[in-house]
Amino acid sequence: MNELTLSEVRWEQFNIIDVFEIKNGFYNKKPISDEINPRVPFLGATKDNNAITSYLTIKDIENNSKTGSGNNAKIESKYFKPPCLSVANNGSYVGATFYQAHPFTCSHDVNLLYLKEQKLTENIALFLIPCIEKQRVCFKYSRKWRPKRMVKSSIMLPVTAEGSVDFNFMEKYIQNKLNSKKKVKQEFIEKYYGDLSYKKLPAIDEKLWKPFKLVEIFETVQRGKRLKKADHVDGDIPYVSSSGINNGVNNFICNEDKVRIFENCISIANSGSVGSAFYHSHKFVASDHVTHLKNETFTKYIYMFLCSVLSQLNSKYNFNREINDHRIARETLLLPIDQKGRPDYEYMDQYMKNKFINQTKNIKS
Repeated sequence: MNELTLSEVRWEQFNIIDVFEIKNGFYNKKPISDEINPRVPFLGATKDNNAITSYLTIKDIENNSKTGSGNNAKIESKYFKPPCLSVANNGSYVGATFYQAHPFTCSHDVNLLYLKEQKLTENIALFLIPCIEKQRVCFKYSRKWRPKRMVKSSIMLPVTAEGSVDFNFMEKYIQNKLNSKKKVKQEFIEKYYGDLSYKKLPAIDEKLWKPFKLVEIFETVQRGKRLKKADHVDGDIPYVSSSGINNGVNNFICNEDKVRIFENCISIANSGSVGSAFYHSHKFVASDHVTHLKNETFTKYIYMFLCSVLSQLNSKYNFNREINDHRIARETLLLPIDQKGRPDYEYMDQYMKNKFINQTKNIKS
């Protein structure tokens, strides 16, 4: 089959009820499990974690009723088999759709869709999800997408020459996308990590560790400079502040005057997400809420090892106790040492290389 684009394939409108069997979730009071090691996912009306909001056991599900006590229902109406799609019909994320590949239970805020004439593979599910979520604009918290409304809803889908739903196209289209993504990952790995070689090392808990002054480890310890939000000029230079996510980046700017620009170093948050540490290989503008730590002799792998060590400092600090210049000058880091009692940078470097090698094996497979 020649690879078609979405615009080249023919699309037609179908009633959702003609393509899927629509099942209701179970109208219940969300149970709290007292059992050991609950494993059955409980799905709710959320956009995160594949709609999973907790885990239960079969016993929990069997005992659970509409109100949490009183008349019960058969387990077949509460425990659902895969494969299917779950669609939130209530809450702030009406229409949020996920592929369910394992048995689960759910609330009545979730509709379940089972394909009628085709096995729902993961690839087909990945194609169908955005098609279903296109309908989100028609619903909201005050206009729920309950099954009674869903049976009247429609969906646009690719079709064959005969006019039937083209599941074969969906399967191949997604597989081509996944293959392309995998190829990009492999090219990235070969470019940036292809020269890495694995060396057997002592386990991390077999090494001797010793405290060192932070200012002895890093040649340069300097705080960033304040730049008010109103003075930000849109650009492509990362602006790093005290965020604990996205490598500390919370904007992209082009300011170069009256700012401090660093690169190939670590940033550690002084306030906000205090202690969050990230390695930056490229230039960035540092706010006054972070301090940059640099040693010209360090490789990126040593920096990344030290980020993990530095992040342990967040247990000592919080919103009311920030990392100021005085405190960071007195701070110590516990590091693995060599036979002479010095920081074992060679070990740190190879340890992180081994980690990357192990991770990339999974991507290549």
